[in-house]
Amino acid sequence: MRTWLVVAVTALTVALAPAVAAPPASARPGLDRPDRKEIAMELVSSAENSSLHWRRQYRYLEDIGDGRGYTGGIIGFCSGTGDMLRLVRGYTDRHPHNPLARFLPALRNVNGTDSHAGLGRPFHHAWVKAARTDGFRAAQDRVRDRMYFDPAVSRAKRDGLRPLGQFVYYDAIVMHGPGRSWDSFGGIRRTAMKHARTPAEGGSEVRYLKAFLQARKEVMYSEDAHRDTSRIDDEQARFLRERNFSLSPPLTWHTYGDRYHIGR
Repeated sequence: MRTWLVVAVTALTVALAPAVAAPPASARPGLDRPDRKEIAMELVSSAENSSLHWRRQYRYLEDIGDGRGYTGGIIGFCSGTGDMLRLVRGYTDRHPHNPLARFLPALRNVNGTDSHAGLGRPFHHAWVKAARTDGFRAAQDRVRDRMYFDPAVSRAKRDGLRPLGQFVYYDAIVMHGPGRSWDSFGGIRRTAMKHARTPAEGGSEVRYLKAFLQARKEVMYSEDAHRDTSRIDDEQARFLRERNFSLSPPLTWHTYGDRYHIGR
């Protein structure tokens, strides 16, 4: 869940631009490999939806009371943070007569607030109806990849991180958003780099990831909705202690008190 207003693509590019020369991204093993990406989706879903079945979440929509309006879909697009508006706008560009198209004015009006004005139950019904279509599911996949997954993995590769570190970045950008403020992904990364060098800079991968996770926890402690840091302590930090840099199964972890396991 996120606390930012989605900024222009140019701002995102600046926020994620490499600070130093680094090996080509292609030189690092990737979380974008299909089997590792599937694991990443399941890990995020365990925290966002208390389930490994992330494909069941296309239809998910509710207000969880975190001040971001409606939260919905496979990574928690929010009506108050701009990415839900971007999602529905992109979906409508490709499918003009979809059931969500009529809510675009309302989504523009509530952006940046927790308001349901012009949305409510009719919007919820339209969301569930749209989620039955291949077009809306594909739209969610596109926005997830373009705004979150691809930038996070690319930045992590340039920082010299293997799949575990790439996932650490992805989970952070999903929750905190791409940006430069202290409580965004860019700010967390900047704080971590004050305490440890990235592997691309010649630093220890373990030391750097510990610094990044600690910086992220400090941000989470400042937000009432995110004070439970088990998705870090009992998941990502656990994999780091196990030195599972390739994020290879079997994987066992706990999130918010629930146990999960990927055995393949």
